Amino acid sequence: MAARQAPTFRQRRFGAELRRLREAAGLSAPRAAELLGTDRTTISNTEAGRFGISEQRLRRLASIYECDDPALIDALASMTGGRSTGWWDEYRGKVPPDFLDVAELEHHATMLRTLQTAHLPGMFQVEDHARALFDLFIPALPRLEVELRIAQRLARHTVITKPPAVKYRGLIHEAALRMQVGGPHVAKAQLDRLLEESERDNVTLLVIPFSIGGFPMAGDSVLYASADSPHLDTVQVDSPTGAVFFDSPTQLANFHRRLDAVEQRALNPNQSRDVILEIARDL
Repeated sequence: MAARQAPTFRQRRFGAELRRLREAAGLSAPRAAELLGTDRTTISNTEAGRFGISEQRLRRLASIYECDDPALIDALASMTGGRSTGWWDEYRGKVPPDFLDVAELEHHATMLRTLQTAHLPGMFQVEDHARALFDLFIPALPRLEVELRIAQRLARHTVITKPPAVKYRGLIHEAALRMQVGGPHVAKAQLDRLLEESERDNVTLLVIPFSIGGFPMAGDSVLYASADSPHLDTVQVDSPTGAVFFDSPTQLANFHRRLDAVEQRALNPNQSRDVILEIARDL
């Protein structure tokens, strides 16, 4: 079996969960390999995401590790085999790998929760808004790369529209709504798009008003992707050097509580729509 040269985040996450199950069972990699009837290298490469395994072998490992969580086992089984193929694969090697990892994460999620304090949600951005953002990069991006990044960002919207459409709850700070990226005309078109998206049954947009003052994770851009099993939930946070992913149980619980705390301070959906509409009318 040839090792993957660049495992995706989803592949690395699958391997990390297998490692957690093995360690929870108190087994070393050599002992796990012995019980599975393979060699230690196979176990190490699988846990690093460099090797894929079959569903049958995954279920054998779960039995060896005495995992008693059927939902987790089924969720891991859905991640077995080769690399999943999705629309984002056509951009591989053309846009940063983080962009593709986020798109794949969104695609497989059962629910998405986001917090945006300086930018608007990527999957709801109109083309001119996205272009204006990418044009701000220093040093400037090549024009072809800008257009590829825009096309990839716009395609992320499909997780909201194509069945089974994922549930989405987005927290947006008032500062992001008032920032006229691309000028007033583009800003108005972008706010109109948010109003349109907020009418979908599976989309809830909540505005964090200036009036509440401080709140947890102020200044952050956070994506919490829920999975079929809570053990496979993932958080992605933007950083100046790219996407950062969190998946330990403690980290997930903390992000969940922080998002709940921010949501308690946000306006309700109707009040949020009124704020967005008011800002759009002033442009």
